[in-house]
Amino acid sequence: MTFGLETAAHPEGLRRVAIDPVSRVEGHGKVTLLLDEHNRVQQVRLHIVEFRGFEKFIEGRPYWEVPVMVQRLCGICPVSHHLAAAKAFDRIIGAMPVPASADAVRRLMHYGQMLQSHALHFFHLSSPDLLFGFDSEVAKRNIVGVAQAHPEIARKGIFLRKFGQEVIRITSGKRVHGTGAIPGGVNKLVTAEERDTLKRELPQMLAWAQDAVNIAKQLHAQNPALYNQFGSFRSNLLSLVRPDGAMDFYDGVLRARDADGKILFDGVSDQRYLELIEEEVRSWSYMKFPHLRSLGREQGWYRVGPLARVQNCDFIPTPLAEAERQAFVAWGRGEVVHATLAYHWARMIEMLHAVEVIAELLDNPALLSGDLVSTGTRQRSGVGIIEAPRGTLIHDYDVGDNDLVTRCNLIVSTTHNNQAMNEAVRAVARDYLDGRELTEGLLNHIEVAIRAYDPCLSCATHALGRMPLDVALVAHDGTLIDRVLKSQGELVHDLGSATGWST
Repeated sequence: MTFGLETAAHPEGLRRVAIDPVSRVEGHGKVTLLLDEHNRVQQVRLHIVEFRGFEKFIEGRPYWEVPVMVQRLCGICPVSHHLAAAKAFDRIIGAMPVPASADAVRRLMHYGQMLQSHALHFFHLSSPDLLFGFDSEVAKRNIVGVAQAHPEIARKGIFLRKFGQEVIRITSGKRVHGTGAIPGGVNKLVTAEERDTLKRELPQMLAWAQDAVNIAKQLHAQNPALYNQFGSFRSNLLSLVRPDGAMDFYDGVLRARDADGKILFDGVSDQRYLELIEEEVRSWSYMKFPHLRSLGREQGWYRVGPLARVQNCDFIPTPLAEAERQAFVAWGRGEVVHATLAYHWARMIEMLHAVEVIAELLDNPALLSGDLVSTGTRQRSGVGIIEAPRGTLIHDYDVGDNDLVTRCNLIVSTTHNNQAMNEAVRAVARDYLDGRELTEGLLNHIEVAIRAYDPCLSCATHALGRMPLDVALVAHDGTLIDRVLKSQGELVHDLGSATGWST
């Protein structure tokens, strides 16, 4: 595989630093930074360099195939796409509402998804940075290093994720790319034996989820300056909330707040999302840039995901997670928490909430018996919105009289966070990169900011600290000032070549 080195001088005489690819995230992306003659950062961009095309090749397919097809967008959160599509086609076939049993099974499936994904991200992908330090030895900055240095923490993360995957298997048929949700309902219920198997593990999962929240809180308490300031910037917030203002991952109405916490809109039906959100295309990335129509492209961009949801809702409807939410809000001392690293704390609060909701659902008799599917009057279009682990996920479809999809629009969670991730990278670059020698640890600071959002840049898998990296610092006249190569964890300064390298 060849990794190219960008050497072309910028027309305005700025020097360029390229991080290609970003590691320990899902998919392929790169970061470019433009510096002036004083090494001050003038521009930072997160580029998404893969083109997937799901919105186009779904066109022409029978609508009932789509909830299974769209799961191939992601191998980590396929359940979220599965359910968002199913909810959209519920509208199209007139199955509103779906039977109570179908709703219970879907919710159980989705909260299992939230649990396993949050556990994977925090323990496997982010904890190495948080526990060892952003510029710690690269060889141990991975889940293997965590398992060696903090075996109990690693063990809890592994088994929390395993439990979430088992919930998904029971409700959807498989741990990855299941088939449980169909337009109008589900194709299976939960058996009493399956329910009892899950219930036996709940006390331990609940205790471990509480431990995870405590880990995140302790990290903030030990270094409040870092956790408050690293990659911090002000932004609007967007999420679904329940009609009474409670947190709800599966369904609800759209609510947005500005950077001061003032509500911009509330109680808006998910079917009207296009009245609120506009998407912009930019030439340097395959990922679109959404913003709130009412505020415009400059002021209307926003954040989604755990940091937004924990602060956008009025309360969390489970007692343990609500107590932790109140502690999180108190940390902000009456102000909206905008710190990028606070995503991790909010994510663990949500994981605790997911376990509590799973416990409630397992006591719901509708899981075991009832109708699987409902139908109604056919519609030509439908929107399904769900709160995926990474944030608000929108699936929007039109279907013709021949049952074939004629239009598909998807706004995935990471797309909503596109501008925010660019802002985070820009803030970190200005604080840590200016005037510094290029080192692997320094570059990792930039990647830490991106990882906090748990981005899914495509449906690719994660790398485990071994992603090759080729970074060059080039003068305005094209002269190579410094070049750093990283492969298999080894960092090498190389001024002998200004071309690509292969491995």
